[in-house]
Amino acid sequence: MTLLEMTRAKRGRAPRRLSGPAARRGGAGTGASGAQARHVPALAQELIELLDPRPGECAIDCTFGDGGHARLVARRLGPAGTLVAIDRDPLAEERFAQFQREVPCSVRFIRSGYAEALELLAREGLQADMAYFDLGMSWMQVDARERGFSYSYDAPLDMRMDPDQELSAVEIVNSWDERRLARLLREYGEERYATQIARGIVRTRRREELRCTQQLVDVIKAAMPVPAQFAGGHPARRTFQALRLAVNDELGQLDAALPAAWDLLREGGRLAAISFHSLEDRRVKRFLADRARGCVCPPELPICVCGRQPEAELLSRRAVAPTPGEVASNPRSKSAHLRAARKLEVEPR
Repeated sequence: MTLLEMTRAKRGRAPRRLSGPAARRGGAGTGASGAQARHVPALAQELIELLDPRPGECAIDCTFGDGGHARLVARRLGPAGTLVAIDRDPLAEERFAQFQREVPCSVRFIRSGYAEALELLAREGLQADMAYFDLGMSWMQVDARERGFSYSYDAPLDMRMDPDQELSAVEIVNSWDERRLARLLREYGEERYATQIARGIVRTRRREELRCTQQLVDVIKAAMPVPAQFAGGHPARRTFQALRLAVNDELGQLDAALPAAWDLLREGGRLAAISFHSLEDRRVKRFLADRARGCVCPPELPICVCGRQPEAELLSRRAVAPTPGEVASNPRSKSAHLRAARKLEVEPR
């Protein structure tokens, strides 16, 4: 039984940098604007238990968002600790301004995609004791109607996490050819009706440009059989996921960021990721499993000749999922999966 299981049984552009010392923790309960309640982060206690932040350590929050996980980590780091926050969304940068007044440790913000930010930190020679990802959209992005991330209300087709970048969802649906659209929906959305939806998009845009989320939802529904519209959640869910992943290059960012974050860790450092769909989770699982693998010699060889040593110790035997109680109080956590590993000392060959 792992430590976590025992505990549960008991209960694209150049980075912009903003840095500054932190003040003592205040008592504010709202974000930078003071208007919205804070997001409840998924698997927060499980993440803390696996990362085990300690006073004086250095942590990298690769997906700062509203700072929900970062607050819990920062309290553990204490005045001698350091937390580097990364996010490409300007709303996260605004939230960070409040965050740095609330936490006891030294803090720094980098507005950038996390792959580019981690490369910057590597060039600076930073070494960290932990790095973690809370993948996918933040609640701020979903709830900001003008950003166009949600199929639940009509809004501009945008979906950019960084509003300064050029590529948006409206460009994809109005300029990509039918075959490319179908491949996107099939590979990034795992959409069964990808061909029919892509054909419907191309047919519709010949009459009028698709500029709003409701237009796209209508096209998706018209392209799907009626029974399929009432099975497996909202009929537009997979298409919107595929577009969001493509607009923000989320899987490419993750593929580049996982090894970059691992390389920044000291021996004994911890890497964790919370994912919300299988495309992300498979990448995290594969990366950590590969680092935890030792000898790869054929089984028929009597002794190891490859000399490969495990670089990682997995901190849970399988992905950690939210408890029924957390799902009841925070429905957005339902699909969350947490994986983590500790970096081991590798003896020179």
